[in-house]
Amino acid sequence: MKNWLILLLAIVSETIATSALKASEGFTRLWPSVIVVIGYGVAFYCMSLTIKVIPVGIAYAIWSGVGILLITLVGVVLYKQVPDAPAILGLLLILSGIVVIQVFSKTASH
Repeated sequence: MKNWLILLLAIVSETIATSALKASEGFTRLWPSVIVVIGYGVAFYCMSLTIKVIPVGIAYAIWSGVGILLITLVGVVLYKQVPDAPAILGLLLILSGIVVIQVFSKTASH
């Protein structure tokens, strides 16, 4: 369970860093740029811990999939970037892939 919490921390850190990346305006704003560097640093460190136990393909699939969903929500809330119907369908397919991995895969090693 601890490894899954570390993976969640990696996902949240990456989402925060990506959100700050947009706010950094090409690294021209100091504090958003600092958040980007720290956020990605924490994300990659946590991911490196996670893949010691969780298979790298599973960890990365969950990390990227959940990250995509979260950053889309951030885009909607902070930047008013509302996805269209095909994008929502694609996001639902990503979500369904994460569910399949978590529910049916023995590789995920719960």
